Amino acid sequence: MKNDGLYLQLISIHGLIRGHSLELGRDADTGGQTKYVVELARALAAVPGVAQVDLVTRLIHDRAVSRDYSLPVEEIADGARIVRIQCGGRKYLRKELLWPHLEEFIDKTIKFITSQPRTPDIFHGHYADAGYVAMQLAAAFDTPFVFTGHSMGRNKLAKLLADGMTELEIDRQYKMRTRIDHEEKIIAKADLIVTSTQQEIDLQYGLYDNGPKGRYQVIPPGLELDAFYPYYDAQLDIDSLSEEEKQTAITLRQELHRFWAKPEKPFILSLCRPDHRKNIAGLIEAYGQDKELQAIANLAIFAGIRHDIKQMEDNEKLVLTEMLLQMDRFDLYGKLAIPKKHDFATEVPALYRMCAESHGVFVNPALVEPFGLTLIEASACGLPIVATGDGGPVDIVRNCASGLLVDVGLAETISEALKKILIDQDLWNTFSNNGINGVRRHYSWKAHCGATMTEYYRLLPQFQEEENITLPSRHLPQRPSFGRRLTGLSKLLICDIDNTLIGDDDSLTQLLVLLEEHRSEVAWGVATGRSLELTLDAMTEYNIPIPDILICSVGTEMYYGPDLRMDKGWQKHISHLWKPEEIKETLSRFDFLKFQEAEGQRSYKISYYLDNEDNRLAKIHQALDERKLRYQVIYSHGQFLDVLPYRASKGRAVSYLRYKYEFLPRYVMVAGDSGNDTDMLLGRTRGLIVGNHSEDLAHLRQAPRIYFSRGEYAAGIIEGLYHYGLLS
Repeated sequence: MKNDGLYLQLISIHGLIRGHSLELGRDADTGGQTKYVVELARALAAVPGVAQVDLVTRLIHDRAVSRDYSLPVEEIADGARIVRIQCGGRKYLRKELLWPHLEEFIDKTIKFITSQPRTPDIFHGHYADAGYVAMQLAAAFDTPFVFTGHSMGRNKLAKLLADGMTELEIDRQYKMRTRIDHEEKIIAKADLIVTSTQQEIDLQYGLYDNGPKGRYQVIPPGLELDAFYPYYDAQLDIDSLSEEEKQTAITLRQELHRFWAKPEKPFILSLCRPDHRKNIAGLIEAYGQDKELQAIANLAIFAGIRHDIKQMEDNEKLVLTEMLLQMDRFDLYGKLAIPKKHDFATEVPALYRMCAESHGVFVNPALVEPFGLTLIEASACGLPIVATGDGGPVDIVRNCASGLLVDVGLAETISEALKKILIDQDLWNTFSNNGINGVRRHYSWKAHCGATMTEYYRLLPQFQEEENITLPSRHLPQRPSFGRRLTGLSKLLICDIDNTLIGDDDSLTQLLVLLEEHRSEVAWGVATGRSLELTLDAMTEYNIPIPDILICSVGTEMYYGPDLRMDKGWQKHISHLWKPEEIKETLSRFDFLKFQEAEGQRSYKISYYLDNEDNRLAKIHQALDERKLRYQVIYSHGQFLDVLPYRASKGRAVSYLRYKYEFLPRYVMVAGDSGNDTDMLLGRTRGLIVGNHSEDLAHLRQAPRIYFSRGEYAAGIIEGLYHYGLLS
């Protein structure tokens, strides 16, 4: 990776994303957004001043999909690659099922970033789930956060309610409350929100409480003009076509002609996913009820990719079944083509040109269209368009004047607009030429990337003078950057607080001075049984600055930096099979157990006082094991009993840190003084036991990688740091 220029990280988690032969229309998650982000990554990588673009998505290893989606890294252009991160298992999951797995995605993306020679300058999330991920990564690395929503939850909720679904049904299927809650936070936190149209700002983001707080910029997406060239290019220079393009055209012509009784007529083309919001039924009704329109033109509808309708999701199954029923009801055999599949990379541009050569029309009958990329593609090829007057098509027709906007809810308005263009040859020619010229003026990737890079630079003060940008940065005030700091260091100290870090004021002062002097080499943190509140009390009492990491409540909580950002990935990790209410119920029969005070109880820690006479600890284990509960018990100082998730402990928290930030075990030292430090000391790291340790650690003298210091308290920590070479 080059060091000169920006390192951009685009994030798009859901959908099947690869650098070739995109399976657009395969399902609800493989729509135009996947094509958009792949083309954006390539286009940005070609911009001078950009060193590297990573498109980060989910790694999928599933027999039901291509092996392409299981490649960890795929180079898609010079300076651009797709990086795949596994989360939520190996199977392909629809986007609504990804929410519980995003913390895992964040953790593993941080791990990937730590393996790179530098950290990204911009995190740009696409769609709500990736927006949440980009927001968390930007906070971790003190980097600007840019968001492109593509579609927004509140807008979708309103449409689904209007279709008759209940809020309970919508939330069960689409996890809509979770999505909208995250979108509210994203709007408030984003340094920049990129939209395709002003309508998107007004009518989609305007539905949110935080909508007025958003910082928006309208930047229409670009188009690969080399692929979507005018239909007349081939007519003027047939030799310019490759053999593949000629073969594609012949194959498409044969496929369509087998449906049509009179293939010589112009045809009306529609391309969309089989989703009821795309209003395919409305288009077929408009065509089926108008005999004059049927006489003038054939109809071709490419509704995604299908193999067996019975095996498709309910929404798609209903739409496709209704298409076939309408074809029968209006007796459209010989007039309506509904092919089962198409290749977007090669066949779709050829379809537009074939339709234009027949002097046909492209129609997007969607009830609401946030943008309308297919309308731009068709216009670029010289194919006039008909679309809804609600959403992005308004801007497209305003910029390109390449067709007509109608009320797609009324079948007769669709058919009248289609006939108007098909019958009036002068109007057809005007719309065709306007579209070709307008797309090149307003919707090229060069124009999109130029506007995008200007906005990126505005968020990066260090680049503004170089780029001669004088507008003030909209990036938030400087924030602590725990991710950037931990990624840049190779040595780590984690120590207990009570009787380890504190106990001798002079040696504590000496240790803090040493850690500050070696701040550029060593990160440090504490691991304690104390709650966060009690940990901060100790820090305040002993005048200890907030360290890089705080592992609190016996390893069940982890926080970073002075602003105490909780590691939600760790919380998600330890929550597996944690059943606190069942644990409390099981242990309620033991009258020798007494709950500790309220401040000692946490979401992932149940704390008791216990006098372990008559081997009471064994009885506790037996009772929990009989209920087949997964847990971990920590007993310390002869009186404190903590029941934790089976994945939680101070030692496991340190291991998680090592994994996430790629600290080598030999450069990590953990220090403790008592039995509740045992699992931390017995890890793969280097252990240090201070001279004032309790007797319950004496058995570790023969353990490997553990050093017993002569010095006590913080003096023992200093001794260990020199012993292991973390300080020199």
